[in-house]
Amino acid sequence: MRLITQLLVFPLCLLMVMTTSVWAQQQHAVDPGAIAGTVVQHVATQDADRAAVRDALARPEVREMATHMGVDLTRANAAVATMSSADLQQAAAAARQINSSLVGGASTIVISTTTIIIALLIIIIIIIAAK
Repeated sequence: MRLITQLLVFPLCLLMVMTTSVWAQQQHAVDPGAIAGTVVQHVATQDADRAAVRDALARPEVREMATHMGVDLTRANAAVATMSSADLQQAAAAARQINSSLVGGASTIVISTTTIIIALLIIIIIIIAAK
């Protein structure tokens, strides 16, 4: 009986070691480099969105409108860092419209730009109030 047990244990141990090495060489469904590249791209996009919102909030026209509406821009700038991806995309789209319409130091604000500024501030106020 002891001989049979020894004859069975050795091949079973060998078989277990071989199957472990086969599983260790299994291919991933997605290349880890592709995942890392996607994450880096997503972070870069969010950083660009945050920069666009901060640039818009730094404009004198926006500061004036925020003061008129009673919005604390220090708190709004802090909220930009904690925005969710969807809120950040929405705020960045509005901020980019503000930045492009006021580029070159335009001294006049048209109704649509004012509306965009108000929309940006309202988005940030909602986010601040939700936290």
